[in-house]
Amino acid sequence: MEKLYDVTAMGELLIDFTMNGQSEQGNNMFEACPGGAPCNVLAMLNKLGRKTAFVGKVGQDQFGRLLKETIADSGIETRGLVMDEDIRTTLAFVHTFPDGDREFSFYRNPGADMMLSEDEVDYDLIRQSKVFHFGTLSMTDEPAKTATKKALEAAREAGCLITFDPNLREPLWKSLDDAKEAMEYGFGYCDMLKISDNEIQFISGKEDYDEGIRYLQEKYHIPVIFLTMGKDGSRAYYKDIRVERAGFSVKAIETTGAGDTFCGCAINGLLKYGLEGLTEETLGELLTYANAGAALITLKKGAIRSMPEPAQIEEMIQK
Repeated sequence: MEKLYDVTAMGELLIDFTMNGQSEQGNNMFEACPGGAPCNVLAMLNKLGRKTAFVGKVGQDQFGRLLKETIADSGIETRGLVMDEDIRTTLAFVHTFPDGDREFSFYRNPGADMMLSEDEVDYDLIRQSKVFHFGTLSMTDEPAKTATKKALEAAREAGCLITFDPNLREPLWKSLDDAKEAMEYGFGYCDMLKISDNEIQFISGKEDYDEGIRYLQEKYHIPVIFLTMGKDGSRAYYKDIRVERAGFSVKAIETTGAGDTFCGCAINGLLKYGLEGLTEETLGELLTYANAGAALITLKKGAIRSMPEPAQIEEMIQK
């Protein structure tokens, strides 16, 4: 099948309510920011000139319509987005701490994103893409869990490059064993893994990141792994190459979407060089670019509408 898209992503699309000051009465005020990791990644890829599409589900409600409009405005193909007449769009409230870190409260019992069934998935969109990207949040509940597994099979059969960001959100799992199982399922399929420092410790049981990554490489033979370490920067592991690049120092307002921005930049690098074209030099360049993108998004609230422009990323690297 002809590859009409660079990247198709599947998963959750939701509203992140982020704290935005207090009212005169002293009540917390929240801003409704369109979000959900897979579309955040696509929004960054669109900024980098890539053609993208999304597969997922929102409610046929005000928030669902806002989300559809938002991703269409970002240039993401929406024909794989299903609107559910009965189940509402998932909401997440992000409580931000003084250091910019955050905690989530989810309203998703059930939320529309969990209700995408295997017969609602647009498999042709996936087959028409060079890359298929996914996370674990579409595997917390049925029917979306089976739909995700079917989509992965279709992607593998179509020869897509498969990229995976587990994006562990502990409150959404019935048990952490279920979360572990979904992560392990994803490891078995992916060509590229983007994993955070706390996730590698969670899944490998090892304090040392390098040891944790080695465990994954030996068990799952994932061709390329990107490890993000927040403000400490990131590392890439490919064959026997290990590359590390420092993060950029910024005064973060909110870290939502930083990992997704990094992930979008990393996928763009993979599309640019191909798995075979990765060297110590190209990986270093890719990490620096992705670190700069991730730092820039922490200066704004929300994710989909806040993705940095390539010119801003270049400028930050030059500085």
